[in-house]
Amino acid sequence: MKIAVGMSGGVDSTVAAILLKEQGHDVTGISMSIWDESLKCTGEGKNSCYGPEESKDIREAEEICREIGIPFYVADCSAEYKKTVIEYFKKEYLSARTPNPCIVCNHKIKFGALLKAAESAGISFDRFATGHYARVERDNTVGRYILKKAEDKKKDQSYFLYRLSQEQLSGVMFPLGGLTKEAVRGIARAHGLAVSSREESQDFYGGDYRELLGIEESEGDIVLSDGKVVGKHKGLWNYTPGQRRGLGIAFPEPLYVLRLDAERNAVVAGTRDEIIFSSFFVNDLNWISVDSPPASFIASARLRSTHKEIEVSVEMRGNEALVTLSDKNEPVSPGQSAVFYDGDIVVGGGVIDRVES
Repeated sequence: MKIAVGMSGGVDSTVAAILLKEQGHDVTGISMSIWDESLKCTGEGKNSCYGPEESKDIREAEEICREIGIPFYVADCSAEYKKTVIEYFKKEYLSARTPNPCIVCNHKIKFGALLKAAESAGISFDRFATGHYARVERDNTVGRYILKKAEDKKKDQSYFLYRLSQEQLSGVMFPLGGLTKEAVRGIARAHGLAVSSREESQDFYGGDYRELLGIEESEGDIVLSDGKVVGKHKGLWNYTPGQRRGLGIAFPEPLYVLRLDAERNAVVAGTRDEIIFSSFFVNDLNWISVDSPPASFIASARLRSTHKEIEVSVEMRGNEALVTLSDKNEPVSPGQSAVFYDGDIVVGGGVIDRVES
């Protein structure tokens, strides 16, 4: 087949391209340019997906494609990225929610705008492959494409892909889904590629979010749930619900961030008992393994990419889902995604909207 591989300049996308070429496919490397050159940000964005060092990453991706003997193409997706991802991030940020730009980027840009741009440039391909650690299969019994966790559970990235549509899943390949990270690095070393030891991207942006979003943020109060002022914060962007360290407040009990009040420019803090919610609502849902879910079901769920899965019960309420936790020791952050699993299978997921009062 003709396969376009999304190239980042890192070891994962490189090995994905190598494996597909060795299988006899006609492989083309494609990268997207998303950085807005008009931004005057001082942050280097090192080891991040978005930043002023993007041109260096693209040059490295082009050099890798030359080394492994495949053509290379760059698509300018900067305008679409700014309109879709940066504006989303800014809206969520100013609403004192916790955004996840990587999920939006995958759905709208990497598996959307990038492919449309490549097709418009005359690049012909049957499938699009990336270096994500996940698996996709066709389940003919239900007539749907199924997204599954990677074999290497420590590297699994299915959480970031839950918004992909059936159409998108029908055309993607994840060659690394059955490999460990060390095995991937070993393949790169065996081909004599320096990228085998390259550090991984750690965040979507490595600089100051205020610079990126063009906003000024002032100090404000840290308050208890009853409104009592107990300290000062240095900007809401420094805090996230569930955070314990960094509040700098002397109090008889450890304090946690309960929520961020954008209207009052206040961080609301409370004790451990106050931060634990048993239920929350999820909206903007996308279902993968089912066309529509049953009225209620049990699943395991991940509420942040780095959190462990916990058992939940899900009750559908119109276009929303009321999720109840079996383990109440998990902090809930509106703006993050809740992704539901049935074993290795991604059932679907959505955006955490609010906790149940």
